Amino acid sequence: MKKLSLLLMVVLAALPALAQDTNPKNDKKEARRKKVSELIKQAEEGVLIYNRQSIFGLQFRSNGYGAFFELGRMKSNRKTNIYRIDITEIKHPKEEKLQNGGIFFGNPFIYGKLNSFYQVTLGFGQQYILGQKGNKNGVAVSAIYNGGIALGLLRPYYLDVRDPVTGQDKTIKYSAENRDLFLGPTINGSSGFGKGWNELSIKPGAYVKTALRFDYGRFNEVVSGLEIGLSGEFYSAKIPQMVDLKERQFFIQGHIALLFGRRR
Repeated sequence: MKKLSLLLMVVLAALPALAQDTNPKNDKKEARRKKVSELIKQAEEGVLIYNRQSIFGLQFRSNGYGAFFELGRMKSNRKTNIYRIDITEIKHPKEEKLQNGGIFFGNPFIYGKLNSFYQVTLGFGQQYILGQKGNKNGVAVSAIYNGGIALGLLRPYYLDVRDPVTGQDKTIKYSAENRDLFLGPTINGSSGFGKGWNELSIKPGAYVKTALRFDYGRFNEVVSGLEIGLSGEFYSAKIPQMVDLKERQFFIQGHIALLFGRRR
């Protein structure tokens, strides 16, 4: 009888511990704790771990400059789907800025320029991590590739000129009728950035882009990096940029971009 009573007391004492061990809530808490510990360990080891990232970039191109915004959703430890919009201005290689009236007088202008050419691209792609940081002070290297639609925006270029016949000042854009005046010696300067926006024309097209991205941010939550890449765009019609110079439909350029952003 004493042995039976002793066995019963041992069983009753062990029941709470058994119930605690088999509690599903405790199992979930333990699994969550292990996952958080693993993520912290990976972050300390320089592994990029996140659900989403948002990146803003300033880019300097071989034929212009611009900016972009990118949203990313991580799909695996190495792959992230990215959605990106770029806004850039493409300069013609023959553009040359001149100025009448000396350094302090007159507005600078580009001789023979027909249109300012802006580009808006909207696309989808992926970021593939080639190498993790290794530690907090390391550099993660990723390959970027994306593509999508491109919209070319043409804004007529206006000049302030003096008509040698009437002696009056005029604001003009290029046409066959005023060619001599537009290319003549009586140019006062450009009419400024605000002129011609109500006359925008759109040229649709497509683009592809590839790049290498170097992320040197010390903390996983912050994006700090550099991107070096190559892109190409093809438009449905030729783009007139300069008087009497060949018009192009295909543009290819290199770029380098400074990256800033957040992860979570």
